[in-house]
Amino acid sequence: MDLLMAGVTGGTGKLALERALDAGHRVVAVARRPEAVAARQGLRVIGGDVLQGGQWQSEVGDCRAVLSCLGNTDRKHPTAVYSQGTANLLDSLAGGQERRLVCLSSAGLEIAPGTPWAQRTVTRLVIQPRFRHGYADMARMEEFVSAQDVRWTIIRPPMLTDAASAGEARAAVNRHLEKPRSISRAALADYAVRILEDPTTWKGTVEVSA
Repeated sequence: MDLLMAGVTGGTGKLALERALDAGHRVVAVARRPEAVAARQGLRVIGGDVLQGGQWQSEVGDCRAVLSCLGNTDRKHPTAVYSQGTANLLDSLAGGQERRLVCLSSAGLEIAPGTPWAQRTVTRLVIQPRFRHGYADMARMEEFVSAQDVRWTIIRPPMLTDAASAGEARAAVNRHLEKPRSISRAALADYAVRILEDPTTWKGTVEVSA
């Protein structure tokens, strides 16, 4: 498919871009620093800031699907990279209700029932306060996305690692995943690309884990 991607210079985004190209998708990647994205067959890179709609939106061509791997490294200040960035990406697509959107959020937004006491305590007292600005914007993104009449999927991974991918990710659509653990960025990237053409995840919030 003709696929628009963002966040391709980040840890997960780089891997997802590789997987998408390896799978035969024709990718248009939008990046603030196009020179930071290595050239590959099947890839077209356009310069642009997803936080600001503009010329880049008219350059995405016939893309009807977007895979957003947007992230934010600034933990001290409020951000709109997830909510506004995702809205601008979706707005640039052709296809109306047939538009496909896969975006990454975080399992840290909600403590699932059955989460071990120690993990639950660390999430509530350490993780959520530390990433409060990013989580607040992810919540806004999820609210926006879930209200759109498009083929959307929100992926909620737990803590990410740089370990090599070890098999397929476990996933639960519109329900909590039992005994969630950390997941490698490689496994997350594999899953995000694999479900691009999976209708069972349409209009679904998916928890994933190793």
